[in-house]
Amino acid sequence: MSNEEKAMPGLSYGQILSTLGGSVREFKSTSVWTPILVVGEVVIECIIPFMTAQLIDQLNLGAGMDVIVRYALILVGLALASLAFGAGAGYTCSVAATGFARNLRHDMFQSIQDFAFSNIDRFSTSSLVTRLTTDTTNVQQAYMMLIRTAIRSPLMLTFAIVMAFVTGGSMAVIYVVVAIVLGFFLFGIAAKVMPMFRRIFREYDRLNDSVEENVSGIRVVKSFVREDFEKQKFKQASGNLYHDFVHVERLLAFNAPIMTLAIDVIYTVVIFFGSRAIIQSQGALMNVGQLSALITYGFSMLMSLMMFSMVFVMITMSEESARRICEVLLEKSDLTSPEGGLTEVPDGSVDFDHVDFEYSRKAERMALSDIDLHIKSGEVIGVIGGTGSSKSTLIQLISRLYDVTNGSVRVGGHDVREYDLDTLRDQVAVVLQRNVLFSGTIKDNLRWGNADATDEELVEACRLAQADEFIQLMPDKYDTYIEQGGTNVSGGQKQRLCIARALLKRPKILILDDSTSAVDTKTDKLIRAGFKSFIPSTTKIIIAQRTSSVEDADRIVVLDRGRISAVGTHEELLRTNAIYRETYTSQNKQSHDQKMGALASDGSAEGRGAKSHE
Repeated sequence: MSNEEKAMPGLSYGQILSTLGGSVREFKSTSVWTPILVVGEVVIECIIPFMTAQLIDQLNLGAGMDVIVRYALILVGLALASLAFGAGAGYTCSVAATGFARNLRHDMFQSIQDFAFSNIDRFSTSSLVTRLTTDTTNVQQAYMMLIRTAIRSPLMLTFAIVMAFVTGGSMAVIYVVVAIVLGFFLFGIAAKVMPMFRRIFREYDRLNDSVEENVSGIRVVKSFVREDFEKQKFKQASGNLYHDFVHVERLLAFNAPIMTLAIDVIYTVVIFFGSRAIIQSQGALMNVGQLSALITYGFSMLMSLMMFSMVFVMITMSEESARRICEVLLEKSDLTSPEGGLTEVPDGSVDFDHVDFEYSRKAERMALSDIDLHIKSGEVIGVIGGTGSSKSTLIQLISRLYDVTNGSVRVGGHDVREYDLDTLRDQVAVVLQRNVLFSGTIKDNLRWGNADATDEELVEACRLAQADEFIQLMPDKYDTYIEQGGTNVSGGQKQRLCIARALLKRPKILILDDSTSAVDTKTDKLIRAGFKSFIPSTTKIIIAQRTSSVEDADRIVVLDRGRISAVGTHEELLRTNAIYRETYTSQNKQSHDQKMGALASDGSAEGRGAKSHE
């Protein structure tokens, strides 16, 4: 079972309706007016055949032009009134349904924005996109049918049957029989296709997964010449969706022939027995006008049943969409701001007090174990460790992207769980290795760090991040448009822009998560030098693969499989920690012997000095 299938247990129809109903909001009035207008339309449409039957009877009795004109005016007036009610219902229905869909998308997007990382982990990205698009469209169409067609069809069906009994007497029993039989078939088909629709929407998610993965990794696909493999994977996902849809459509296709059969049966029965009653009774039991009205009501009833079957299919199809949308809307963030949370971070000190952390209760081992680390405000801390040593996990706990399993993380002397989340995260700036730039100008992207930053402040931050030089070479300089995902800038340029963006926040804590991996060592050194002059009192935590990026840090933390292996300066770790020494050696083979010789000489000199002092 996938994560998104586990996101929430089965929802009742009451929960679904109450949850979706919360998104109607300002469109309640149009949603209420639509059924009212539909009722008026149906009542008038049911009166028209009755008036037509009376006109036919008057004609059979030899009525004059004055009678005909009077009935004609009445019928024209009723037709215009029906048109007005129908047009009004159509307008209010479209406004209500599109507004409801707009609110639904807004509510889901807002809910997703509030999710903690652990919540997002329970849904795939492609599944969330499907829920915001395809599922919302399905629910919108179902809502449109519910407030108009689903009201009109049963009303018309009921009024038509009642009027059929009024005009045709016991002959109208055939209508009731046909309605019951058709209802039985419709419910049978719906019960059969519902599980299939659930499977179809999961296929949609897998199809979107394939597209998203391929497009985002298109450079890798082409560099490894895997286009044919990706095409085959997409073909398989698309083929599965096709086969499931064909199977569903085969079942739903029974609606049309069943309805046609019902129409044929009703017309045959009504015309045969009605004509015989007219002939045998010489119009005493039934006349031509009554037969005409009975046929018209029969047609209206069958059209209502046909529309009702369409509503039934649409609601059946959208039920799974509604459940999937409600899963997002009802999902509660695992991380919330405490009542009356702290709204000020005193300083940039960070304390890990015997912290344990696991991503899931089912995890085989802790991602972090017994982390006891204390960082003073303004310190520069380097973090080194191999792949899978949980370096990124460590810094995610500082801004409370996850909560610790055991122990506590304190920022500015207070447990991070005591802070208002926005306050905490506004004072902790994180620059990731895989940085994200949004579509817009360079200025727009930089002002994510400080919306009120002046042009001079933007330039200063970019100079410190070593980004100003390449920006000045661009055609529109700081007004250059960045394409979606930053595809028109290099990896190193993207990293420098994101560092400048973080500098503009002037945070209490700045975290660089391997964020200079795409720049050369000289530029890396210049960026770190810029930190000292621009944000001297800010605590700086630098996660890096290169020892050169952290060797001038106040202290370096060496992580190994989620545990702290050692903490010390560059020189201390070279002497005492095998993991750090091995990393340094592999990256600095040429200068290693010379460096270690110098350290040994220093150590010997210290020893000789101590000995002579004695």
